[in-house]
Amino acid sequence: MPAQAQTQEPQTDLDPRYSSPDATATPWAEALPSLEKAEISWLSTVRPDGRPHVTPLMSVWRDGALHFATGEQERKALNLAANPHVVLTTGTNADEGCDLVVEGEAVQVTDENRLAQLAAAWEAKYGPRWHFEVRAEAFDSKDHGGRALVFEVAPRTVFGFSRGEGFSQTRWRFAR
Repeated sequence: MPAQAQTQEPQTDLDPRYSSPDATATPWAEALPSLEKAEISWLSTVRPDGRPHVTPLMSVWRDGALHFATGEQERKALNLAANPHVVLTTGTNADEGCDLVVEGEAVQVTDENRLAQLAAAWEAKYGPRWHFEVRAEAFDSKDHGGRALVFEVAPRTVFGFSRGEGFSQTRWRFAR
């Protein structure tokens, strides 16, 4: 089932323990463009034996969720089959800016109309090199290893770590 577009603002809180004395919570509307524009996200999953697994990948924000693709036999797909809870991170990787940590559950997208929309979003964001066909409830591309499952992660909680002249940690909690 696709994520529902956010109709309400998330609950937003500043954590004063990790923020400068004069810091204020970052509004969701200011953080969201970073998720939309992020070229690379880091996906953290848990292996069946409990060890962590982290890998970089491309992601697309659409309809209130982050989306990513992976081959059926890749480690992340195998991990998700056992445990769908994930963390996706992205940000500036610099001493200034805002890094974002998205916590949620990865749900496979199988609706072919939705997959076609996501394939178009991938190509619009990353260019024609990232063109995907939709076949048998997945992306398909000769240039990118063949069949790829597509997952969406509707955020339950997002953390924002802002740095610059001051520091702040904002938490956004989403009602689902």
